[in-house]
This record gives sequence, C-alpha cells and structure tokens, in this order.
Amino acid sequence: MNGQYTRRDVLVRGAAFVGLATAGDLRTIRATAAQPQSKTAPSLPVAIERCASYEPQLLAARLKKALDSIGGIEKLVRGKTVTVKLNLTGGPRRKLGGLPSYRTYHVHPNFVAATCASLHDAGAKKIVLIESCYDARPLEAIMGDGDWDIAGINSAGGGKVHWEDTRNKGAWSGYSRLSVPWGGYIYPAFDLNMRYEKTDVFVSLAKMKDHANAGVTMSVKNLFGIAPTSIYGDNFDGAGKPAVNEKSLTPRGETFHRGTRQPPAGAPQELDPESSRTWSHRVPRITADLFGARPVDLCLVDGIESNRGGEGPWVRGVQPIQPHLLFEGRNGVCTDAICMAAMGYDPTAGHKEFPFMGENHLALLADKGIGTNVVEEIEVRGLPLKEAIHPFNPTRRRVGAPLFL
Repeated sequence: MNGQYTRRDVLVRGAAFVGLATAGDLRTIRATAAQPQSKTAPSLPVAIERCASYEPQLLAARLKKALDSIGGIEKLVRGKTVTVKLNLTGGPRRKLGGLPSYRTYHVHPNFVAATCASLHDAGAKKIVLIESCYDARPLEAIMGDGDWDIAGINSAGGGKVHWEDTRNKGAWSGYSRLSVPWGGYIYPAFDLNMRYEKTDVFVSLAKMKDHANAGVTMSVKNLFGIAPTSIYGDNFDGAGKPAVNEKSLTPRGETFHRGTRQPPAGAPQELDPESSRTWSHRVPRITADLFGARPVDLCLVDGIESNRGGEGPWVRGVQPIQPHLLFEGRNGVCTDAICMAAMGYDPTAGHKEFPFMGENHLALLADKGIGTNVVEEIEVRGLPLKEAIHPFNPTRRRVGAPLFL
C-alpha cells in the first residue's frame, strides 16, 4: 500500500478500495471461470512448504522459509501490534479419530508458537492471540485445558504475547463498527470487538479443512468467528426481542445461518430481510462480508495434519488426514485458492458445485476485487503446486451433512 492510505482507510473503506487504488503495483488478472470474476482482483504470491511434522525446529525452519519466499515480514510487523486470529472452532476437548483437536481440526500450538517466534524475531512490538469462544474463562485457560503449552507460546513470543477472547467487548469501552467496502452482500457493516480495529497488522492463522456449510475453511472462513456472540449470538431479552448480552455463550445460528433473528437494535441490520434464509445463500455471503470488513494482512494456513469431510467431529463421517503442508500469503483469496487446489478442488467452481455445498465465497470476494481465485493467475513459490496436491475427497463425494453450528 502506498503512504497516502491509512490503516483506518483500509478498515472503514475496505480492502477492495485499496486493491483498486494501488492497481498499478499489482498484477491485473483476467479470470475465465464459470463464476463472474472481477478483472481488477489482485494476484499476490503464495508460498507452499512441505512439513513432515509439528516438531518445533522443523516447523520453525519451514515457516521461515515460506515467509522468506514471499518477501519476509519484517517490514510488515516491525514496531507494530500484530493480532493473530486463531482457528479453534468447537473447543479443545473433543477428539477426532482418537486424536486431539490440535492434530485434526484446530491449529496446532506448535504452529502458534512458531508464528509468535517469527513475529518476535521480525520486531513486532506486541502479539495478540484472539478467538471467540463458547466459554467464559480466559482464552489461555481454555487452551491450557486442551494441553497447549501456554508458557511455551508466551516464551516463543519473547514475552510480547497477549491473549484475548473477542466473543464480547472484553476490556474495551465499546465496539468498533467496520464497514463492508462494496456495501455488503448481507450486512453493510459489523460491530466487532475493538481489537480488530486497534491493531496495526492482522493475521489469519487457519486450518486447512473441509467445511459442512462453506465447502472449505482456511484463511477467509476463519474470520466467520470474529463476529461477537454478545451481539450476533442467539440472545433475547425478557420480551423475546434480540438483545446484546455480554455474557452470551450462544452460537450465531439464528442470526447468521438461518436468518430468523436480526441483530439487536443499534447494530447494523441486514440489507434485505426478505432475501433467502437458506444457509447455502447466507453463510458464504456473510463470510465474504466479514472478510471484506476486516482485511487480513498475512495468511498462515496449517495443513500439516487436518481432517476431511467437515470442520470438526460434530459433522458425521469426518476423518483425519495428513497432507504435511503449510501455506503463507498476503492475500486471503489467493492463499485459499492455492490451498483448495492442493486439496484437489477447483476454487472457481460454481455456486453449489463440488466442493461448495452453497455459494462459492472465494468467487464472491473475487467478484468484488478482493483477490483472484484463478489458480493459473497466482504465483506459487517454494514447493510446486503439482507436488503439493493431496486430494481430500478423491471420490468427489462429501462425507458429512450440513449442520447449523
């Protein structure tokens, strides 16, 4: 980004604004996929590395190599507050195929530690690890119960690591209202925990997985969890009206997935309350809106060990899988498109075409100029894509069934 645009410009006006404004510095692409694609969607490189395990030294070396191959992160993070959105959906206590959550459907704590170490080494001033949990305890206590080495992660970050649960306003005085740059598919803006605005750099640290509603979940779908349950959870007052509840531990099913409840008065309302109430229409579009409202500066995707058929053990038939891959990129749509290709999927597949159970959220973002989802237009660095392909569903049949979680 050139110097005339501030971080506030990006947050309020959105990544599409900045992408278009700096088009002279980015490669213009022409997409040919079945879904409508923006001719102004930028293409930024994506790094792939093979990583055989979560052994700390090996993981640190592979992560450094990947980050170096996309230009390093020192200029991005030196002297800055860096906020890292983790993918910890479903809590840490459930096992999948007899394996702990961090070896299947959560980012691995060793990956988190390696990320914190990389940020510290690159000169980050403060590192904030965040997630929205259905648990009132502090985030680090929740993950400590999941056998995470919290002290080790804090040490890896050189004592600069802080933990925050963004399910409500937390210690902040209120919420930040961040607008969707194109006006929104479902919502024009969201009221979010202020941490999402009060940071210099935003990182999506995601898991490479199938998803029962969205088809896949990586760096883009990871942001579905940034909406606070205090506002977007299924909360009602004594009269049965939607209400803000700072103690809420309820999911967003009524508001986001099914659309049977509007956000509380005072929060941004849906653009069209008469639009489709189906999850296949709403989940991908809300995913795109959230990613547009809170642009990501760096995408890190844990594909070393994962699961296929859904996003967690609550989806029928999910199975562990070990692709032994990690991915890094500066554009979420580009990064996820390459992840999808490595999974054996077509990121330009049409709405409701395999692997998308509903609409293609990457195509929705590409159409608004956020990033290209056309694999041929994305430069891959490190491990060649053809050597990284690890089919998640080689029979092209989804194992799980959609659930509203």
